[in-house]
Order: sequence, then C-alpha cells, then structure tokens
Amino acid sequence: MPETLLEIQKLVFAYGHGGRVLNEVDLTVNAGDFIALAGRNGSGKTTLTRLAMSLLKPSGGTIYFQGKDTAVMTTADMARSVGYVFQNPDRQIFRDTVAQEVAYGPEQLRFSPAVVNDSVAWALSMTGLTELAGRFPRLLSRGQKQRIAIASAIAMRPQMLILDEPTSGQDPWEAQNMMELLTSLNQQGITIILVTHDMELIGQYASRAIVLDRGHKVFDGTPATLFNGEIDIAAWGLIPPTAVAISRQLPGMNAQQVTELVRQVMPMIQKGGEDYS
Repeated sequence: MPETLLEIQKLVFAYGHGGRVLNEVDLTVNAGDFIALAGRNGSGKTTLTRLAMSLLKPSGGTIYFQGKDTAVMTTADMARSVGYVFQNPDRQIFRDTVAQEVAYGPEQLRFSPAVVNDSVAWALSMTGLTELAGRFPRLLSRGQKQRIAIASAIAMRPQMLILDEPTSGQDPWEAQNMMELLTSLNQQGITIILVTHDMELIGQYASRAIVLDRGHKVFDGTPATLFNGEIDIAAWGLIPPTAVAISRQLPGMNAQQVTELVRQVMPMIQKGGEDYS
C-alpha cells in the first residue's frame, strides 16, 4: 500500500461572512501521485491547495499530513515537506541572482552550507537553470521564472509539490518543457498536485484527476474515466481534450492523447491509400 501523505476529511472553508467556498470535501493524496486538480473559476481549487499548505485554516473539518493534524502546524512547518508554487512567480522572487533565490529556502531550514550548495546545484540542474545561476531573476522570461519558483521549492527536498497553473502565460514549447520537468520530478518520487484549466495537460500527464464544482468534489479518478464520454463534464464547466473530442467522431477510436489518436488513425489512412491505389 502506498504511503498516505495528505488526508482531508469533511473540509469546509468560507471567507468572512460569505458562503462556503469548500463544502465537506474528502480527499486522500498518496505518495507518488500525479494529480490534476480541475474545475471552473471559483470552484475552490486554489483555496483547497492553500488550506493544504496551512496558508489558510479551515472553517471546519480536518487536514492531516502524514498523520499529523495541520491545525497545529505553521506554513513554515509544511514547507519542510511540501513545496508551493504560485501562479504568478513574481510573488516568490526577491533576491538578486537565480542561485541566491533558490538557496533561500534551504537556508531558512538551516541546512548546512555544504547541503545548501548541493541542493541548489541539484535544483538548478533539474530545472535547466544552471547556466542562469548568476542572472537577475526578474529580467528572465515567464517560463524561466516559473522554473526558478520550482527550483526554489525542490531545493528544500519536499515530498510533495503543489503548483497553481504553472503553464499559464507560456507558449506551447515552454508548457511542454514544464510538464516534462514535473513528470521527471514525479518519477523521482515527488508527489505532484497540479491546479490547471488545461484539459490537454490532464489527459496527457496526470495519473489522477480531481474535479471541484461549487465547492464540492464531484470527481476523483483517472483522466481516461473523466473523458470517456459517459460523464457530462460540461456541467462542471469542462471540455474534453482535442484528441478525445476528435476520436469520438471516428468509429472505433478511443484516444486520450494526440499521439494515441495519430497511432489509431494511421492504419485507417494507410488502408484508404491502399484502397485508392
């Protein structure tokens, strides 16, 4: 059985005197998961991740991290095991060089100088930033800044990484590189929770999808099940990935990803060419 890292029970949250943003959400995250957290704007995705990091405290319910109630844990306590990457990387960057920025977290955790140096070197290497170590971070591209934020988080050697829309504002090439980085980190044992509106990313990279709608958890399962056409995901404000939508229009097709769609379609195209000849 995989280790349970995060367990959420009957979680409730409301801002001030407003209505509930989250309403009795139950959720378990196991070590090694690659979870995509989806839902329309205002569904409670970001609020849920901030509660998981103890950036917010719940109005009701309980959150456990490795069996410990996070009500008695601070954000600093959580940062020892969970890295959080905001949607806007500029909110996290404040030092003069990339290397100094990445070193900040390990220094705050009181790692020895040798361990700090090793952690920074490893994090820069993993994120492809080694050659930019001496650069001023704020002059770099949006994609590079997102990588700095990820490097800063993984330099603290977390067990789990939570990312809020890390591919927003990036071109397709940068987004693909970002997702390949997250896949590599997951393969090295880091649990990933990815908040995203991008159904293409969910279909291609996530092993598990969780959907929130109006503060309720309405789905928790594989992307293949989410996009198999038997669930009315439009009711939750979602649309299927392009490959799924196209394959539904073709007899005998059941593709979740573009590469899978091409593999299934090619025999039909080849047969058609043979018939024509």
